[in-house]
Amino acid sequence: MSGANSWLQRQRKTDLAELAQYTGLRNYESLKKTELELALDEYLSENSSTFSSDPKLANYYSSRARTVGSPVKRDAPEGAVERLKVARRRVTKAAEEILDPESRSDDEEPTSTANALARTPGRALSLAGRISLPATPADVAEAVDRSTVAVKTHVVSLIKESGITEATQATRESLSTVTSVLFAISAFELYFLRPEILPDRYAFTVPAITFLGTRDFPVFVPDMFLLLTSSFWSPALLWAFTSAILPSIAGYFFNLTINANHGRPGRRSHALESVVDPLTFSIAKALISYVVYGQGITFGGWIDETSIARISTAIYGGYKGILTGTAITGVLSIYDAVLKK
Repeated sequence: MSGANSWLQRQRKTDLAELAQYTGLRNYESLKKTELELALDEYLSENSSTFSSDPKLANYYSSRARTVGSPVKRDAPEGAVERLKVARRRVTKAAEEILDPESRSDDEEPTSTANALARTPGRALSLAGRISLPATPADVAEAVDRSTVAVKTHVVSLIKESGITEATQATRESLSTVTSVLFAISAFELYFLRPEILPDRYAFTVPAITFLGTRDFPVFVPDMFLLLTSSFWSPALLWAFTSAILPSIAGYFFNLTINANHGRPGRRSHALESVVDPLTFSIAKALISYVVYGQGITFGGWIDETSIARISTAIYGGYKGILTGTAITGVLSIYDAVLKK
């Protein structure tokens, strides 16, 4: 072992293996400690111009300088050269057996050197050493923040490209009017009135699907033949007149918005003018609904009592539900007028 550098001789074999991995020495895994010392000594001597300034190898070159007076290449003893050649032949043979297994005879077992090379974790350790890990908790938090910002930016860009934002804004503007509220309340009343005047009838059955585990599903559709009878038209026309036609006529003629001139006679505010005054519409609908559905007035037999009873029973809350809807639209119409002022 006198042939190797004294600093290398003091190192453990695991340290020598790490040093070989660090400097890029190849086919070192199967070498014994003495052979690895010699291989490293020769390799570092030949590449002194590359590694002499490396802080990790400063002890090696300083020890070598004390021995021979210079970190340059020196002649190795004859015995060391022979041992190095033998080690190189063993490494080369093992590498050939791994790369070309067919070159080995059938009855020849893999050498221990080949097994060592195949099982060595050196490459895995080298790959793990190249992975950049956060050094401090602050770096971890910063990396998480960057990832969160990147995901948020990507999601926002996808939403913008899909057009969801524009559709949402357009829907919001369309629904933010008193007229939209009036239509919504009328649709709510029709939702409960439709099963009464146009009930569902059995049409067919969707058979069960064993593969999906579903059961027989009967399908019902509105009985459209009732459109040919007075059973549909009598309550339908009564509701249309009391909830839409007569209140609209009252709101058109008793329209307070056309004279909203901010105290200046002779001038009209076209910004506040509406075809049908929503406040007058709500008041007229409330009065008509109370008289017809609440008091049961038939106006001399012009209105069928059966139709009044069917509508009062079908609509949610009866005539009181209708009055509640008119109160809501009346308050909203006043609020909208105040905002426009």
